[in-house]
Amino acid sequence: MSTSLDLERQLRHLRRAAERNALPVREIVLPNAHHVLAGDTRLHYLDWGGKSRRDVLFLHGGGLNAHTWDVVCLGLREEFRCIALDQRGHGESEWSAGMDYSTGAHVRDIERFVDAIGLENFVLVGMSLGGLNSIEYAARHSDRLEALVLVDVGPEIRLAGTSKISAFVQQPAELPSVEDFVERALAFNPRRNRDLLRTSLLHNLRQLPDGTWTWKYDRRHYGLIDRKAMDAARLKLADRLPEIRCRTLVVRGEHSDVFWAEDAEKLVGQLPDARWVEIAHAGHTVQGDNPGDLIVALRNFLSPGFEPGEGQR
Repeated sequence: MSTSLDLERQLRHLRRAAERNALPVREIVLPNAHHVLAGDTRLHYLDWGGKSRRDVLFLHGGGLNAHTWDVVCLGLREEFRCIALDQRGHGESEWSAGMDYSTGAHVRDIERFVDAIGLENFVLVGMSLGGLNSIEYAARHSDRLEALVLVDVGPEIRLAGTSKISAFVQQPAELPSVEDFVERALAFNPRRNRDLLRTSLLHNLRQLPDGTWTWKYDRRHYGLIDRKAMDAARLKLADRLPEIRCRTLVVRGEHSDVFWAEDAEKLVGQLPDARWVEIAHAGHTVQGDNPGDLIVALRNFLSPGFEPGEGQR
């Protein structure tokens, strides 16, 4: 399932996104796309290159893909080697034959991926689903991490926000046109720019033989999900927090209805070395709503001698 975007359109999209977010980038470039075998699962990832020896691995949220981090990676690539992974069942990565999308399966993929491309002493950034997977990975492998960043997620999240997301993803998976998906996405999140959103969605859509469009990510297991068991497994991640020995930044979107300020405060209190920051004008999908301020927060956190300032705890 290849991308529906040619290279020139991707470059124009990134240029417009950089301008809209006032990113002071010297060069608009595209990442190199690669595949690697993690056990018996083929994983796709984007490598933004650069000369830095400091590696940052980005994990997207459920139903998203590696391209959700494009603007953030573009803004940071001169200081860090940014790598964005399509987690199993998402983007261009392989779907699970057994429909296993448990935290354990995702973390095994991450472990194998990290070993396959030789990451060591790297920064792990995870949003939503990717953040939960990052918690478990960090609890097991803090010794391999320079730092951890959790974007708008923790073991405790809010039912109102997650129910809204569930309702969105449970809508019919096939629509006549890309524009129909744009309208649906804008109704769900009106903060997004229509033109930029349209191009971003093409990274997450594929056209069927009959001309209709559908999501790239695997939805076969949705009707089989045991919500109570899934919530219980997520809450058990709280027990792993004291095992995370690397310094951690917790990020929340100012308008997030999934992860509240008090949730961020509690999470920071459970981690051995953590602080948190709130990104203005952003909801749950912080990297899409306000990538510019997220870039600043990440850069500040990863700079030597960082101390929390106003709006940061």
